[in-house]
Amino acid sequence: MTPPASTPAPRGDASGFATHFRDDATAGFLVFLIALPLCLGISLASGFPPVAGVFTAVVGAVVTTLVSNSELTIKGPAAGLIVIVLGAMQALGFTAGADPTADLRAYRMTIAIGCAAGLLQVGFGLLRVGALSEFFPTAVVHGMLAAIGVIIFLKQLPVVFGQKAQGEPLEVLRELPEKIAHLNPAITVIGLVSLAILFGWPALRTRLRPAWLRQVPAQLLVLAVAVPLGAWFDLANEHSYRLAGHEYRIGDSFLVGVPGNLLAAVQWPDFSVFAGPETRLSALKWTLLFALVGSIESLLSAKAIDLIDPWKRKTDMDRDLLAVGLANVAAASVGGLPMISEIVRSKANVDAGARTRFADLWHGLFLLAAVALAPGLLHRIPLSALAAMLVYTGFRLASPREFINVFRIGPEQLLIFVATIVAILATDLLAGVAIGVLLKFVVHAVNGVPPSSMFKPFLHVTTVDDQTVRIDASGSAVFSNWIPFRRQIEQLGLVQGNNVIVDLDGTSLVDSSVMEKLQELALDFEQAGRRLDIVGLEGHRQGSSHPLAARKRVTVQMRRVTAIGPAALESDLVAMARGLGAPVYTSVPCTGGGSRPEAAGDRELVRFETIVPADVAAAVLRALREPRFAEERLTVWIEPVDVMRLEQL
Repeated sequence: MTPPASTPAPRGDASGFATHFRDDATAGFLVFLIALPLCLGISLASGFPPVAGVFTAVVGAVVTTLVSNSELTIKGPAAGLIVIVLGAMQALGFTAGADPTADLRAYRMTIAIGCAAGLLQVGFGLLRVGALSEFFPTAVVHGMLAAIGVIIFLKQLPVVFGQKAQGEPLEVLRELPEKIAHLNPAITVIGLVSLAILFGWPALRTRLRPAWLRQVPAQLLVLAVAVPLGAWFDLANEHSYRLAGHEYRIGDSFLVGVPGNLLAAVQWPDFSVFAGPETRLSALKWTLLFALVGSIESLLSAKAIDLIDPWKRKTDMDRDLLAVGLANVAAASVGGLPMISEIVRSKANVDAGARTRFADLWHGLFLLAAVALAPGLLHRIPLSALAAMLVYTGFRLASPREFINVFRIGPEQLLIFVATIVAILATDLLAGVAIGVLLKFVVHAVNGVPPSSMFKPFLHVTTVDDQTVRIDASGSAVFSNWIPFRRQIEQLGLVQGNNVIVDLDGTSLVDSSVMEKLQELALDFEQAGRRLDIVGLEGHRQGSSHPLAARKRVTVQMRRVTAIGPAALESDLVAMARGLGAPVYTSVPCTGGGSRPEAAGDRELVRFETIVPADVAAAVLRALREPRFAEERLTVWIEPVDVMRLEQL
């Protein structure tokens, strides 16, 4: 939906709350239908009580609505943080129900880590370091998300079959055939039916009439089918059944556990995790992971939603990071999961016609009402249905299409993408991301990027006219020097109100991350009524036909020096050029006349030409001023040329 140009942007203030009440409340309700099962499922997959995800969404909806200016993002728990939360729980002694006392201790320590991470995010926002998310290469970020998707997929797939999955991802993968061989048929039916709905509904609903059916979320449809199936199998009561000569047990443990009293579910953080010598280092590591990964995911989601905001409103990323940090502190203080700006729910919010940030508030209030007023209904949701939703989410994060899209940008991007995934699966999230970034540096070094320009862009600014400035870049334009590069472009263009021309002719390499970020920045300029033009890439070769492919310079800028004079000077010109280190030259006899009367007729001349670096060209010009050449009044000119070898084409 694109509003008319004359339509003012909805305002997220008190007047906007009243004006857009109906649109925002309707969108909030539709998002609530999607968010409820995901909040419960993400909590369970993270090792937290199911209601913890609802705490997060409710607190996030209230706090961020008041603090952030992000109008259409929905804040809440995200599948992308499952791996980190569960990893922290396991590092602190989580036993998955074998020892409830140990599990409660791990839970309280983990929410203490969540509080600390939230405070760190508050610091990020106050120090205005939201731009740090721009440092990480695009391929590494996508590889991290895909690896998280693989881990979620592997760990939740056994739950679809009525089994439990413990251990590292590769260990779960090895044990998966055995888990499937011992599946629980009744639970598997619920899980597979749920998966069929999730994968099939997006394609099916486009053909449905009436139109309102197309708006039904797949997650709601899963609940509409899975809850009756659970009742048909009588999951609420412990019993056994026989099938094909085998006996299987089912019961209440295969349903979501929701407390009848929300206040009784509140848990307080155990900050002793930062004091104990056995847990301190681990706590600091997980705090850093919570803050970094959560911040990166949240900022990426907010940027993506800004691009599809019908009114093109811009989120203040530092302010949004401050809001998320405050909300994380508040949510963790009562036992909630970490939160981010969640992309799937935010996209659904836009599609549902939300106008202001109050849609996020409404979605949180609907969640609170559902858990407080209908805990018995929520208790009837089968765990396998929630696991199916997470399997679907994991598949989408690591879908084959994602691999294809990365490969289209360039083979080196696929290498970094896959290496990041493998490294995370083989080690952990932090080490895997570090390996991906290190590999990106290695690729740049192989492509000839000098160490001096890895972290510092070399920029020369000139004024074209009273509304336009030009930035000439040299060295390289890569992910690791993009932050100061971007700051210069924004300062000259968006802050000072100029059009900007970025000339990349002097760069040896422009990587795909910078190509993508330049395109995003060009949209920012367009929305501000300004223009950002990218020029100077004619001498660069693309890694692929994709518009975001890396560009490597394959031409060398040289100088062509041409001299025309008497034929008798040919041997002197050749000797001079060779002596100055110009081995490549041409010498061609020609005829011509001059403007002076004594040179009016045709004369026997020689056209001498050499292509040399700029310093040699300067030396040639100095030599041509010597008396033996100057007395003959040579005609000389110099011009820049780009030289390319045929094998580089």
